[in-house]
Amino acid sequence: MKRIESPQNALVKHWKKLVTTRKERDKSEEFLVEGFHLVEEALKHEGIVLTLMVREGIELPAHWSTENVHIVEINNAVAKEISETEHTQGVYAHCRQPQHAEEEVVSWKKLLLVDAVQDPGNIGTMIRTADAAGMDAVILGKGSADPYNPKTVRSAQGSHFNIPVVKGDLFERVSQLKTAGIRVLGTGLQNAVNHFEVEPQAEFAVIVGNEGSGVDPGLLEIADETVKIPMYGKAESLNVAVATGILLYAYSKN
Repeated sequence: MKRIESPQNALVKHWKKLVTTRKERDKSEEFLVEGFHLVEEALKHEGIVLTLMVREGIELPAHWSTENVHIVEINNAVAKEISETEHTQGVYAHCRQPQHAEEEVVSWKKLLLVDAVQDPGNIGTMIRTADAAGMDAVILGKGSADPYNPKTVRSAQGSHFNIPVVKGDLFERVSQLKTAGIRVLGTGLQNAVNHFEVEPQAEFAVIVGNEGSGVDPGLLEIADETVKIPMYGKAESLNVAVATGILLYAYSKN
């Protein structure tokens, strides 16, 4: 097993950049996951894990399939350099970002479209919720947080490996969906119907928007319907991730 002890090692510097900078993640199409659960989820998918990094003194679970995985032992200094959490579990995976062929993309019929949601934790929670609700994919529009931000990855709890998460132009995507006869539901307050007035669909898309300003009015204009979740108490609004969960489960017809 190879061992790395210097934080100045070129690989360590690359791993640190994957944790700290979106530019490095975008350029390399790679990212880092940390902790036993996320590393185990990554290992379940062939070709995703490039390197498995294990801090000295840490034992890997016997049931993990690591025969064809490059494993590197690291010391505490290196682990501290690449850790994003304060109390690290000492196990990390350097991963490829999943890629999706065009023929797969056009087959998606149940979509969550995310317009400029900026909080990484909300993005991660919505990815996890879309996975749980049986959606085909999550499309992140311009202005949304990086899907491979460490906080996003932690919040998604491994769902990045189960459901496609891609970046795209939401106006183009909505146009494509409508051409394919798939109903597109925007979320907002103006000219909106209560969400429970819309029947579940076998194929549909939901657009959710920025925490402060909501969905782009231009997207709402081309959506088939605008829906809202009624407030029965005194709160003015719901967290966008919570609202997403309500809507996806209300409309998903599996």
